[in-house]
Amino acid sequence: MADDQAAAIEFLSRGKDGEAKPRRIDTHSSIVFLAGDRVFKIKRAVKYSFLDYSTLADRQRYCRAEFDLNRRTAPALYRGVHLLTRAQAGGIEWDGAGEPVEAVLEMARFADDALFDRLAETGRLTPALMVKLGDIVAAFHDKAEETPRFGGRDGIAAVIADNHENLIAGSPPLSRERVVALRAASTQALARHGESLDERRRRGRVRRCHGDLHLRNICLFNGEPTLFDCIEFSDDIACIDTLYDFAFLLMDIEHRRLRPLGNIVFNRYFDRSDEMSGLAALPLLMSVRAGVRAKVASAAAESAAYLDLALALLQPAAPRLVAVGRLSGSGKSTVAAGVAGDFAPAPGARHIRSDVLRKTLTGVAPETRLPAPAYSPEMSARVYRTLRAEAAASLAAGYTAVVDATFMDPAERAAIAEVAAKAGTAFTGLWLTAPDTVLLERVAKRRGDASDADQQVLKDQLRADVGTVSWGKIDVSGDIGATLAAARRAVAMA
Repeated sequence: MADDQAAAIEFLSRGKDGEAKPRRIDTHSSIVFLAGDRVFKIKRAVKYSFLDYSTLADRQRYCRAEFDLNRRTAPALYRGVHLLTRAQAGGIEWDGAGEPVEAVLEMARFADDALFDRLAETGRLTPALMVKLGDIVAAFHDKAEETPRFGGRDGIAAVIADNHENLIAGSPPLSRERVVALRAASTQALARHGESLDERRRRGRVRRCHGDLHLRNICLFNGEPTLFDCIEFSDDIACIDTLYDFAFLLMDIEHRRLRPLGNIVFNRYFDRSDEMSGLAALPLLMSVRAGVRAKVASAAAESAAYLDLALALLQPAAPRLVAVGRLSGSGKSTVAAGVAGDFAPAPGARHIRSDVLRKTLTGVAPETRLPAPAYSPEMSARVYRTLRAEAAASLAAGYTAVVDATFMDPAERAAIAEVAAKAGTAFTGLWLTAPDTVLLERVAKRRGDASDADQQVLKDQLRADVGTVSWGKIDVSGDIGATLAAARRAVAMA
């Protein structure tokens, strides 16, 4: 540790007059002081192959960059940048006119158990938080600065090569055979998807992203999921395909065996962003992220677990199409979401919901209530066409599609089955049934949902002739667990 930093560390360790002594946390690149409701962070005078904080000028520059970049997603969390300076009477002071000694980042403090990894470990990471998180990440990526000099096929190839070099160096205790197998599988996958990654770069999908988007770099702050601690020290790490950024989060959730939550944030993100062009490459991007984790893990067992995950994510899967239909209030979306996480590849099936598509086509958020003209026959026909197109695109990308809509028109049921036939995949149709009184009660209680259907809409549906229905009947009047078990049996039998 440089002498000039020793003086700054001693000064920050004392805390301010009248305040309790700060709690100190050391990382490989930073020293953090927790003082009351504030956090003060300095960068260590270190130099690695991927990071250089060795001079005060470097630390000042990167401290400012960390503040500016993280204000994109956490403006209330990042409060300012300070200079510790030499005081005229000797010692160190805050933001004085004397010689700079050290750069300090000031942040608001949040509770340790507000970190999303802690929420996950304690079972407090809820579906509602995953929906919010999907919205936030999609909005962040949509506004992020385009950086076309980076990313594409070459960007991913460089990470694959670096992963391999470091993993081979760690073999043993890692299995050399599995490391070599990962390199081969990753290279084959990149050969299949390299052109689409280059096309995404040409279309502006390589941007200045977060770069380190896993659960430990997300917190619940002022009641909202908040992304923080993005990469500021390396353009190569931060300027990446938006889906490669998102893949880190999905991989982290999959590693923690929280597939249902991963499927929720995956589908919400895709509902709110124009990312279908990259869906086929997502297993590769998640695998590369797992490979990065494998090479930096400090424990051999952890590294091996990430290596296993990296290989598993590249295993081929046979997609299929599942359609869930019936009246409003029958629980179509609950059933569809409940089974979507069952399918490979990770993080499960693409859940495509007609109610959400209608809002997307109208240019509003899924929970925004629409006026009557948005439910015209012409608009409904457009929704079903888009539903089929999205299902076909998911199947072509190698992902199962679970679609939910009323499907009251026999022609629409035939059309969605034809999507599976053209793709050469299995098709399962599920028709949900329940007494009218149960449906009416559920619709009356529904709040904050993408469906705008009320009791009058449901009554109109109940009077409609749906024709002969050949799909498997699922009674949804009872417990949701029993309903999902019945739906899974029907899918398995098909």
